[in-house]
Amino acid sequence: MRRVRRVLSKQLHYLVPLPILLLSFLAWVSEPQALVQFRMAVFDEFLRLKPRQYEPVPVRIVDIDEESIERFGQWPWPRTLLAKLVQRLNELGAAVIGFDILLIDPDRTTPARVIKGLEEITPDDPIIARFAGLPDHDQVLAEAFGHARIVIGFAPRSGELTRSPQAKASFATAGDDPLMWVPQYPSAAPALPMLEGAAAGNGSLGTLLEHDGIARRVPLLTAIGGKLYPALALEMLRVAQNARTYIVKSAGASGVSAFGEHTGITAIKVGNITMPTGHDGTVWIHATPHRSERFVPAWKILDGSADPDLVRDNAVIVGTTAEGLKEFRPTPLDPAASGAEIHAQLLEQMLLGDNVERPDWARGAEVVFMLEIALAIVLLLPRVGARWTALVGAAAVAPALLGSWYAYTTYNWLLDPVFPSLVGGLVYLSSSAVLFLRAEAERRHVRHAFSRYLAPSIVAQLAEHPERLKLGGESRELTIMFSDIRGFTTISEALDPQGLTTFLNRYLTPMTDVILSNSGTVDKYMADGIMAFWNAPLADPTHAEHACRAALGMRSALVKLNDAWRAEAQAAGRPFREVRAGIGLNTGHCIVGNLGSDQRFDYSVLGDDANVASRLEGQTKTYYVDIIVGERTADQVPDLALLELDLNQVLGKTKPVRIFFLLGDGQKSCNTFMHSMKLEFVN
Repeated sequence: MRRVRRVLSKQLHYLVPLPILLLSFLAWVSEPQALVQFRMAVFDEFLRLKPRQYEPVPVRIVDIDEESIERFGQWPWPRTLLAKLVQRLNELGAAVIGFDILLIDPDRTTPARVIKGLEEITPDDPIIARFAGLPDHDQVLAEAFGHARIVIGFAPRSGELTRSPQAKASFATAGDDPLMWVPQYPSAAPALPMLEGAAAGNGSLGTLLEHDGIARRVPLLTAIGGKLYPALALEMLRVAQNARTYIVKSAGASGVSAFGEHTGITAIKVGNITMPTGHDGTVWIHATPHRSERFVPAWKILDGSADPDLVRDNAVIVGTTAEGLKEFRPTPLDPAASGAEIHAQLLEQMLLGDNVERPDWARGAEVVFMLEIALAIVLLLPRVGARWTALVGAAAVAPALLGSWYAYTTYNWLLDPVFPSLVGGLVYLSSSAVLFLRAEAERRHVRHAFSRYLAPSIVAQLAEHPERLKLGGESRELTIMFSDIRGFTTISEALDPQGLTTFLNRYLTPMTDVILSNSGTVDKYMADGIMAFWNAPLADPTHAEHACRAALGMRSALVKLNDAWRAEAQAAGRPFREVRAGIGLNTGHCIVGNLGSDQRFDYSVLGDDANVASRLEGQTKTYYVDIIVGERTADQVPDLALLELDLNQVLGKTKPVRIFFLLGDGQKSCNTFMHSMKLEFVN
């Protein structure tokens, strides 16, 4: 069980990102509104940074603007005036005329309706009879419709269906039934039946408002009561081409690859024009900034002052920008666009073939990229570290951003680079957080394990770089020190247990400080003895010199201790016995690491060269010196003052070794040492 926990702990940085990827995948499948709006905001920026460039095409908006209202009276205008407008446009050679105006109520200015309230007062008045015989204004407009190519509009509505809009065209489907995908409405507000009957086409005026109220897409097909209807702009294209049928291509159609999946509508063809669509039959509005060239004031058409070339062979949309009449529909480029301009822009992009689309494979490509970047981060993070992985992640995100921008500017494709990159960022944060917590745990473990016998600076380095510590055992060249007090048995016999403890603590503390300050590792204390080594656990290229300087420092520290003990003895009126110590140093290859059992272990050293160091410490009594170093140690400290003592047969060695007395770190220190010690080395 413990082993399983250890394995899981090591693999945690792989496991933690899995829930994030799962939730991201579910979000990708379900597309929550927050994700959709986030993606829309990205696409809005694309459209703002590079809108469609305006090109003159035969599309015009006849604008019932403020001046037209001032000249011809307040809205609503009599239908006879609208009939005159239609007649003038037809005479000027308009290819098709679409109305972005709802004509759902009878004209209240029709004379017969005006006099209805007067019949009870003067029913026999000949004026009333004459008024009642005048033409119906709606009928006048219907007759004008009959002489032109008119596309009238209706508004999709919620509520109970009272009357369906008249359908003017048929639909042929290739693939799945488009009713499965298009926006559905239970009812609509259609134009008057006589106007519908006279019109050549009938189209929906609805745009697809997102949850933030911005119009980005227009449904080319809308279902009213389970029946398909085209959008106004699409219907105008059909009427202008004298086409009768729409061909709707869906997944599974010939030439449409869906990999066996029902992915929705892919394109709508009318006449010679094919429009790629989203799965629900919508198209993105590839808008240009507002251009005055699109607009012709209605008053200029009515008074005959308009340039005929502005209308001849043009698709004309009759709408309004007058304040109080205009239906504001914010778009990514215009916070107050008119419905007529939206339909005109849609007509323009269909005629130019300059459509923005989100390919049906886009979501699949995005999720593949999301998984690839997440997998790369998870695999790289433990191997190269957080910084390099962040650079790799940035290197992956940058091509995604640039690639999506290239896809938009070159192919008009809308690909989302942000959501996959955001998921990659979450994976990076979660995985790096696990690795950080694990690293912190390792640092705490290292501090706890080594704070007892390593210098604080070395502990800090190991905590920051625990990979430098190889637990278990490894062969490494070390310099090993053994130190021991001479005559300790005699000293201990003169002290009680409390006094002996105080003496040892007072001796061992400064000796340990000297070792640690010279980058040494204290292996263990053996009563009055100290074992230490250099070049582990951290590499120390000058380990032999550090060990020798530690020995010299211990010599100086012992002199200071003896001075203090001498002063204390004199003050107490008791005899003083000088404390002397022997130190042995040797350099060689040993096994160093955590040695012991699972229950208890020590970071220690094993090897023949460690035994030699112990033997050299014992030889200090034979040669009457306090510090003896081995030959390999002496070879690595050319700047220190050494005196060769002998070619000595050390116990346990088959060959004699050269041994040296460490005098100091230069001639001056040697002279000082010789004078202070007066060559009275301990017996």
